[in-house]
Amino acid sequence: PLFIQGDCTKKQPQRQRSQSSELRVCVPLLPLSLYQDSKDQKTYFLKIHAPWNVLATYADVLKIKVPFKTSDVPHSQDVPLEWLSHPFRLPEHIMRPQPDYFTYPFEKSKTDFFLITDKDTFFPPSTRNRIVSISLLKSENTFFVNISCTGIKRLLSNGTYTAAFPLHDVRPCESERYNLYKHWARFLCFYKEQPLNLIRKYYGEKIGIYFAWLGFYTEMLFFAAVMGLICFIYGLLSYEDNMSSKEICDADIGGSIVMCPLCDKKCPFWKLNSTCLSSWQSHLFDNEGTVFFAIFMGIWVTLFLEIWKRRQARLEYEWDLVDFEEEQQQLQIRPEFEIRCTNKRLNKITQEMEPYLPVTSKCARFCLSAATVIFWISLIVACIIGVIAYRLAVHAAFASIIKDPMRKIQVVGRFITPQLATSVTASCINFVIIMILNFFYERVAVWITDMEIPKTHLEYENRLTMKMFLFQFVNYYSSCFYVAFFKGKFVGFPGDYTYMFGKRSKLRNEECDPGGCLIELTTQLVIVMSGKQLWVHTLLLIHLNYRKGRHHPENHNSRWEQDHVLQNFSQLGLFYEYLEMVVQFGFITLFVASFPLAPLLALFNNILEIRVDAWKFTTQFRRPVASKARNIGAWQEILNAVAILSVVTNAFIIAFTSDMIPRMVFLYAYNENAGMRGYVNNSLSIYNISQIPVYNMPEERDDWFENSTATCRYRDYRYPPGHRKEYTHTMQFWHILAAKMAFIIIMEHVVFVVKFFVAWMIPDIPSDVKARFKRERYLIQEYLHNYEVERLKLQLSASFITEPQSEMSLMTDKHEVLSECL
Repeated sequence: PLFIQGDCTKKQPQRQRSQSSELRVCVPLLPLSLYQDSKDQKTYFLKIHAPWNVLATYADVLKIKVPFKTSDVPHSQDVPLEWLSHPFRLPEHIMRPQPDYFTYPFEKSKTDFFLITDKDTFFPPSTRNRIVSISLLKSENTFFVNISCTGIKRLLSNGTYTAAFPLHDVRPCESERYNLYKHWARFLCFYKEQPLNLIRKYYGEKIGIYFAWLGFYTEMLFFAAVMGLICFIYGLLSYEDNMSSKEICDADIGGSIVMCPLCDKKCPFWKLNSTCLSSWQSHLFDNEGTVFFAIFMGIWVTLFLEIWKRRQARLEYEWDLVDFEEEQQQLQIRPEFEIRCTNKRLNKITQEMEPYLPVTSKCARFCLSAATVIFWISLIVACIIGVIAYRLAVHAAFASIIKDPMRKIQVVGRFITPQLATSVTASCINFVIIMILNFFYERVAVWITDMEIPKTHLEYENRLTMKMFLFQFVNYYSSCFYVAFFKGKFVGFPGDYTYMFGKRSKLRNEECDPGGCLIELTTQLVIVMSGKQLWVHTLLLIHLNYRKGRHHPENHNSRWEQDHVLQNFSQLGLFYEYLEMVVQFGFITLFVASFPLAPLLALFNNILEIRVDAWKFTTQFRRPVASKARNIGAWQEILNAVAILSVVTNAFIIAFTSDMIPRMVFLYAYNENAGMRGYVNNSLSIYNISQIPVYNMPEERDDWFENSTATCRYRDYRYPPGHRKEYTHTMQFWHILAAKMAFIIIMEHVVFVVKFFVAWMIPDIPSDVKARFKRERYLIQEYLHNYEVERLKLQLSASFITEPQSEMSLMTDKHEVLSECL
């Protein structure tokens, strides 16, 4: 049943005869009763019930598959060591709330062909509320008011009714909702499998597919998290073998190397050993295991997508979605499209008039939409440039404060460098900007999509999906792209530094720490990724506490009143759930080479996310109208694109952001016998202090600097002063650049070859699913043939009784009918 709640004093609209060309099933729904005993004595509830005639008619039109025979195909045999998975399993009656059946599209004229034992329970609850919703949305004649072609949506939009929703289960225990809460929504069940069949039966296939994908994604994250943890542990165990950090921290080596100022005027000359701690921190993530982990993640993402296709194919068969085509959804024109598109034209297929949007209007709307998207993306880029300008301006301030840590900030100065302080504060500011822009763009994206007037619900969701993900991609990842691929790459050298907006701006481009830019990319990734999850969960807690303070469902006696005070689950509810997870997927694939622990953080978050979402669906949301979906839609293509891009980004991160390639070139080409000893001195170029322009020189100099050296060092590969090619790049620079490009090409080709080989090796549809599908098709043909023969026999028997004929004519008619049937 479905309840419609509203103010009965509202005037109801006059009847408007629909001219839509869509098929209309004019069957009446039944109002069971009008309840006027609501707690506020003002709200009226009307309970709607679909009798068997309505359910059968719509099931016939919608080609809903129903059982006609119990499945005789055995389940897969028990696997070895199955007892290990026993603690993670749920009871069989929860995992399989009903037996396996072979199914066939329902036909009202063949009701005796199907396994109908009880008409009241033959159609599952999700199918019943879906049929009632469709009939309210599109029916021309209903029981309570003459509705136009837009049905209940028009009445909701003009305020005649304030809500329309299916009811949750009424029984307090041993109901589907209670079982979902007991075995799925509680956090203590986090290690248990999900009752996907029960979710599908209660909420419908679309929500079931989402939780199936989220659960599978979380399972696959476990393997990525374990491998990332192993790589991180390797970094810890090889901590003492890090020769570069030892040289930086050594008082005789790092303590004797004077570095050139990192900014103009405010930044002093500094000693290399002041970055001792950050170099050790960088080694935790920038080591030999990073290359292996990046290659592993390139293969992991392929396995994830390919195995999901198999899991999805199995669900398609088990949930009767194999023959469910997207065209069925495309036939369901959005009511908004019918209202706003007054022009009509002949449909060449149906030969009936249907609304359409003229090409000129469509082009104008598309241009306005594209311009709006470009404007908002430009706004994001402008904000990122503003954050970069902040980094450049504030770096000098931090450098002047932290230049003497023992005297000015005795606690913080020992553990933080000006680069790290700038990176942390800039990342926090960038995260705040991301959240603010998200707030506005979510509304702008919906407005743009509404303005385009998509014809179908599927088209609407796909357009909104592409707009929102494009925005989120730029919004969340642009700062990480800057740190990974731009910071420290266009610095110049003393005497010829590069400035962001020219020398007049005095905003000198940032340099990387001698330990590399990878640690700063790690910091950026951790702050944005973790901050996003904390922000989402904090908003959820605030919202729930607010609702708990205003609404108490347990204070209402009736089921419909309890459901009415629950939160409405909008049509785009799953859209935002998918968006959150796909953005997270981008973090753990695009930049995972800089932070191997990212999959572990995502795993912990998703374990919590599944149970929080389950809890919200079972206790906080009204029961949503069930809808069908055979896959995750446009998100599948987005995941494929992110997977391909992740191989490229990780290869570039290892080549240009990490110090892996320069170290390998030094080890195998320039210092074969001594190992990594001397690498720090080799990676730093020399500059004559007397040649530094006045506007680059620091205003203040420390006491230790006076007359201590005539040169300073900077991170680059250039000839020293006095050389005939002074301050130009050495051959080692070009060797390293060639090695970086070769590494990118080799890594990309290796990973892509493995990806395509794995995709080729793993079939999209499991063999047992193919066998079950063929068996079902064979039985359908056999049973239909036998059914038609039996009907023919009954007709012939009836004809014998009602119309006696001669023996010869009877045999002739019988042979004619049988030959025609065969």
